[in-house]
Amino acid sequence: MKNLLFYFGFATIITHELDAMTQSEWRLLFILRSLPEQTASLAFVIIHIPLIAALLWLTNNQSQSIKNWSRIALATFMIIHSGLHKLLENSPNYTFNSPLSMALIYGAGFFGFLYLIQVFISWQQTVSNNLVKGD
Repeated sequence: MKNLLFYFGFATIITHELDAMTQSEWRLLFILRSLPEQTASLAFVIIHIPLIAALLWLTNNQSQSIKNWSRIALATFMIIHSGLHKLLENSPNYTFNSPLSMALIYGAGFFGFLYLIQVFISWQQTVSNNLVKGD
């Protein structure tokens, strides 16, 4: 269940990035918004190539520790990202008002939150089992 929650969160945040392209999200980002429109949109797309590659590599890493911590970090980001969108919703450049946009933004945060709850429950169970075993 925990993995499924993570994958739904990851899929939702990536799909949000597709929607972000149609909404010209670079107009909200500190560095990109100061660039010419054509340059900013191109940079926005190109930046996502190494970013998504790194996220795929980290969150599916053979090292269990790297995999777990990167998933926790991404799930935390999904929650923070939802909060940032909430803070920016009154900006004149904010156009994420459709039900789809809001479902993707807040859905990713929701899945990230549920994933972190599952991680916490798993840790609690591991600690409890270790105490019972006397480890």
